[in-house]
Amino acid sequence: MSFEFVKKLPTPDEIRADFPLPEKLAAIKRERDREITDVITGKSSKFLVIIGPCSADNEDSVCEYVTRLAKVNEKVRDRLILIPRIYTNKPRTTGEGYKGIVHQPDPEKKPDFLAGLIAMRKMHIRAIEESGLTAADEMLYPENWRYLSDILSYVAIGARSVEDQQHRLTVSGFDVAAGMKNPTSGDLAVMLNSVYAAQHPHSFIYRGWEVKTTGNELTHTVLRGATNKHGNNMPNYHYEDLNLLLEMYGKMDLKNPACVIDSNHSNSGKQFEQQIRIVKEVMHSRKLNSDIHKLVKGVMIESYLVEGCQKVGGGVYGKSITDPCLGWEDSEKLIYDIAEYE
Repeated sequence: MSFEFVKKLPTPDEIRADFPLPEKLAAIKRERDREITDVITGKSSKFLVIIGPCSADNEDSVCEYVTRLAKVNEKVRDRLILIPRIYTNKPRTTGEGYKGIVHQPDPEKKPDFLAGLIAMRKMHIRAIEESGLTAADEMLYPENWRYLSDILSYVAIGARSVEDQQHRLTVSGFDVAAGMKNPTSGDLAVMLNSVYAAQHPHSFIYRGWEVKTTGNELTHTVLRGATNKHGNNMPNYHYEDLNLLLEMYGKMDLKNPACVIDSNHSNSGKQFEQQIRIVKEVMHSRKLNSDIHKLVKGVMIESYLVEGCQKVGGGVYGKSITDPCLGWEDSEKLIYDIAEYE
């Protein structure tokens, strides 16, 4: 066989037993989940800001970032819900490069998946403990979901995963908000079909079990821009794009129509400074049209302590080793600007 079975890893139940979420933190999560649910369902007029590093590569710098974010959250909590990005799995277009803390708890050392699963869980728990904020993560590997299912308040399904059957079916068993990104091709129908699939019940095989799900009515869309056959970026955050998405939602039988705008990736062409302008344009579009205001429930922003990015081993604390991010000062100002729109 071409597979070498190196070692059997602990199950999610075993990892959760060894690194449990304390009840006081579980209570914080329940309240945060309720607040986010109220936004997606339209019960609350608060606005979601999902913000943080492209990849959570270092526990200390990530937790420092989230603690800073918590202080800002106290000032804007009547209008915004800040959800820190603690992304522990990093999709790679070619399969090359740093794949996240689950693969490499230390980006400068070889992969260690057992240490990675533990590091992932410990970092998420520490972040809640120190900030009172529960986080978002990307579900790159559906079988890993239960290692964090008692901790996360928001889950993103990436552009390369959104067409995958196992991702869609797994989301149908979530009890938290899940954002389905448009695929890299930009096909909005694929994204909406993914939302439809995840909002309905299914039976399937998961981690060696036959399982049934009830459907997740908090599943919604995320616009992240696209790339055409010539490799050119095609943004989809403009007023006209949001109107088109509104029309397409109107033709489908979907619960809780909602959209979050990813201000980086193909929307910005990975020009991280453009996130500021893009977010402000989205907020302006919401002001111009009450239907768009109702549909667009939040934004995603890539941000870290130090702006830009560096190579693995670059040595700058709090600077991304994957995609470039906004620095802290610009991020803090942008959050206050978003709150003013609201």
